[in-house]
Amino acid sequence: MGLFRRGPKRDPRDLPRDGEFSFFSDREGGVFRSQVRQAFAEQGLEVTVYAGVVTDSGGRRFGLGNLAAVCHRDRRGERSWPGLIRDHVGKVLRTMDGPQPLEILSTDEIRACLYPRVVAEETLPASDAFRYGREPAEGLREVLALDLPDAVQMLSEDSLRDVGDIAELRIRALNNLRALPVEGHETVRRPDGASFDVLFGDSFFTASRVLVLGELVERLMGTPLTADGALVALPFRHQLGFHRIHDAQVIPALQGMAEFAAAGHQDAAGAISPHVFWWRRGVMTPLSEPDGAGLRVVVDGDFQHMLERLVDDEA
Repeated sequence: MGLFRRGPKRDPRDLPRDGEFSFFSDREGGVFRSQVRQAFAEQGLEVTVYAGVVTDSGGRRFGLGNLAAVCHRDRRGERSWPGLIRDHVGKVLRTMDGPQPLEILSTDEIRACLYPRVVAEETLPASDAFRYGREPAEGLREVLALDLPDAVQMLSEDSLRDVGDIAELRIRALNNLRALPVEGHETVRRPDGASFDVLFGDSFFTASRVLVLGELVERLMGTPLTADGALVALPFRHQLGFHRIHDAQVIPALQGMAEFAAAGHQDAAGAISPHVFWWRRGVMTPLSEPDGAGLRVVVDGDFQHMLERLVDDEA
């Protein structure tokens, strides 16, 4: 798996870019939207296609951002787009038109497929529907979601009222998260000797495992994290990177993880954050900030003191 997610060959970057999805050229954006319209028509639904959404005659809106990113990143190129788009549209319509899970599933069935999901706060509706969710870090939100056969459905505060107490449901969701198998695990080793680990997989909750990071690392590595914690990055829903802090190698590891997070976040479906965070006992502090068109690494006083201590220990 390409952890730094270099995409397939596309139209040259010097061609005019699509106004909504800059990773597409104007031509690619036109092809993509045409195929979206065709996929809905094959399902018997006429839609109006706008730059970033489509709408039907009933006023329903279907966002195109994640689907566009999936198409863009598929290494097979444009030949894969029709199949990807048809599959996505079919799943979306089956989910929207079919019985709603909270109406047909028993309480035990709901709890069995309930997970916490960490998402970028900016991707949530502007309403207060998800105000119950914790903020693991600035710009991130933890919400409860159902892992269904054809979709992952995030649950609003209103929809949870008939299911149970939110605090108790979160405990059950976290236990389900702990029980997930590890699909993929790779250690990235840098020429300077630094390294960090990456979890990856098809699960929409791979990055969300940051919520149980301490237990996860001990399970994978056989030893717990130290009091200094770890560096973590969750660029998009299918990847979680971490570096166990125990010596001065954290310095080059931070640079490597910053590159990893920025590359994974760019144009990704289910993008979460381009930042690297300092994780200590569940608290996540960002170690990067916007700098023009990119990001730069920044550290606070506590992190700087830790670095100085680790360097002195090796002197």
